Amino acid sequence: MEKFLVEVSARHIHISQEHLEILFGQGHQLTCKKELSQPGQFACEEKVTLKGAKGEMKLSILGPCRKETQVELSLTDARTVGVKALIRESGSIEGTFGATLVGPMGEVELTCGIVAAKRHIHMTTADAAAYNVTNGQIVEVKIETADRTTTFGDTVVRVSDTYKLAMHIDTDEANAAAISGSALGQII
Repeated sequence: MEKFLVEVSARHIHISQEHLEILFGQGHQLTCKKELSQPGQFACEEKVTLKGAKGEMKLSILGPCRKETQVELSLTDARTVGVKALIRESGSIEGTFGATLVGPMGEVELTCGIVAAKRHIHMTTADAAAYNVTNGQIVEVKIETADRTTTFGDTVVRVSDTYKLAMHIDTDEANAAAISGSALGQII
């Protein structure tokens, strides 16, 4: 079966317009620093500070703004700063834990939204047909690197024609597979 790009998704935050304005000032709009591989997504110039029981951590904001604020950390990041992160699909923040966000103009006390993103593969409808998978299906992905071949189970397939084919894993998962930057994966 055809291999696909595996990208490492470092800690970041997706922010609501309401929280953006509390942290950066009324009417503030995100400033694009760099386009990302998924169409319409971009890394922003703006950063926020996440405060936990053990310390603080700077987070890059990814745009555009979303309906709800969501912080994506690796489990190591969460332990380091002293917050609780549940493994969830992006957007599934109900029942998760919160923390304090600090920006140059104010603070937001999140009641929920801290997650360790479940590893996933973005696919178009045509990609899903070619790989013979469906939206929400759980698959295993084999990633071969020079130093450590790794198979990741519990990988969710996410299908939308707004996506570009790529698997996303966090920094803990990348370190486990000795990935630096990106790699290639294959559904097995």
